[in-house]
Amino acid sequence: MANRVHFVGASGVGTTTLAAALSACLGCPHHDTDAFFWLPSDPPFQHIRPVEARIALLGAELEKPGGWALSGSLCGWGDVFIPLFDLVVFLYIPADLRMARLRAREVARYGAEAIGPGGPMHAGSTEFLEWAAGYDEGGLETRSLRVHNEWLATLPGGVLRLERVASVEDNLAEVLRALTATS
Repeated sequence: MANRVHFVGASGVGTTTLAAALSACLGCPHHDTDAFFWLPSDPPFQHIRPVEARIALLGAELEKPGGWALSGSLCGWGDVFIPLFDLVVFLYIPADLRMARLRAREVARYGAEAIGPGGPMHAGSTEFLEWAAGYDEGGLETRSLRVHNEWLATLPGGVLRLERVASVEDNLAEVLRALTATS
């Protein structure tokens, strides 16, 4: 049986890392919604791809035979793909840890000077981190815990909630157990 697993949660919880680990374990492709949501640019994450184009590009990948691991949020634009999911994995960790991860990722991705005051990426990085910090308390107007919880409640298939701080290996083992139980 092909395993088609969607990983969702706030930025910085590890959806991409866990999806990549599952992909490597199962020998299937890993797709990240950011690659479909954003148009290529330098620096990245500057221009949003139109919804129809996102759906067409991602659909072409997800409809290929075999399994896949998909990381990132589809809320607000990708409900057409819900029938393809064998399992949805929701990840959650405390906000302080998530934000520390995101700050470290920003430094690793762009460099401390680029995102620091006066740097060319400072405004964009600051705006992103402020947006990400609002996840736990945000309303329906933004990607938030509330939006994700309401979306998860509508899904017809299995949802595995990993709301804990755990290693990638431990979370992967839980995903594999859930896949075994659903097959």
